[in-house]
Amino acid sequence: MPPESAGKALNQSCWLSIVGIGEDGVKGLGEGARSAVSSASVVFGGKRHLELAAPLIAGEARTWPAPFDPTMRDVMALRGQNVCVLASGDPFFFGVGATLSRHVPAEEFITYPAPSSFSLAASRLGWPLQEIETVSLHGRPLDLIRPFLHPGRRIIALTSDEKAPVELASLLTETGFGPSHLTVLEALGGGDERIRSAAANEFALLAINVLNVVAVEVKAEAGARVLPRASGLDDALFEHDGQITKREIRALTLSALAPRRGELLWDIGAGSGSIGIEWMLADPSLKAIAIEADPRRAARIKRNASAFGVPGLKIVEGEAPAALAGLPMPDVIFIGGGGSEVGVFDAAIDALKPGGRLAANAVTLEMEAVLLAAHARLAGELIRIEISRAAPIGSMTGWRPAMPVTQWRWTKPGEQR
Repeated sequence: MPPESAGKALNQSCWLSIVGIGEDGVKGLGEGARSAVSSASVVFGGKRHLELAAPLIAGEARTWPAPFDPTMRDVMALRGQNVCVLASGDPFFFGVGATLSRHVPAEEFITYPAPSSFSLAASRLGWPLQEIETVSLHGRPLDLIRPFLHPGRRIIALTSDEKAPVELASLLTETGFGPSHLTVLEALGGGDERIRSAAANEFALLAINVLNVVAVEVKAEAGARVLPRASGLDDALFEHDGQITKREIRALTLSALAPRRGELLWDIGAGSGSIGIEWMLADPSLKAIAIEADPRRAARIKRNASAFGVPGLKIVEGEAPAALAGLPMPDVIFIGGGGSEVGVFDAAIDALKPGGRLAANAVTLEMEAVLLAAHARLAGELIRIEISRAAPIGSMTGWRPAMPVTQWRWTKPGEQR
């Protein structure tokens, strides 16, 4: 029997029930979940969910609108009535429960979760969930799997359709992970359940069920695109035209920006997008907006974001400070190229949340003058970074210094919101 919600009794204030249902239909539901479906005046769900629960539905059955409405307008219009929403497996693990909870207070609904697709897949494979990576690619870019591709790791990915396993195998092969072992688990928990395996570079499975989960045992070829977990990734991993914060400076800059879960970064003068990309790689909850005036560079940032598995990086093509107007208020700001332009610095400081952090780098005298003036006016921390690299000098080797970087770090006065 699936687990039932504990510690919350169904009463008048709980007008909404959220019921997780598996491919085994009503026979997999507990007593509370059955009662929630059968007593509801309106039951919402996808076409498949409503068909699975049909023997219990006595009220009106409504399929979700197309396109899906994240505001849940139809559900909210029935607030106070006896309403049930059907979902796949665990509604609060990449499910509709997360969407509903943004509009309905927790005290107004009761949830009856079923095992998630991740749980079912792990149980079939004998993989401890706490030791593997889980990622939802359902309705989301396949590129999201890229940061998890490390040799020896195991991943369970929730997919969108029957094409996704083939596309995932192609992505793995193209990025140097062709030997990886893929297991496709189809229609888990139902009468059509099937489990098949193949190497990514030899993938030829046919007639895959639209309901599938893909498990990946990652194996890498020499030169595979492995994305290290540390800041300061190799410059060669990025597509760039020379306008890039070099890896050592980038590592120090990310340290100064000090990512915290859930924060939003503005990267003003983004160049290749390397700062915003590494910011987002630090944690899945982090968001970033890359502001770049050059359309070719903006297009390059988009390609880099996909190649690093952070396709959610927002790109604003335009000249700061005008391009900053109307953007969500940032927790953190990085100013790189173009920071010496009139009005950029003041606009950034004005936009930053109280308690927010700002880091700015200068390699030109003009930008350095801006940072020196800011330090004199606002204090903060001013540091000088100088990097030298060993390089041939005739038949011998010597140190070749890179352009020095002046960095200003500052926290805006006020209490964090």
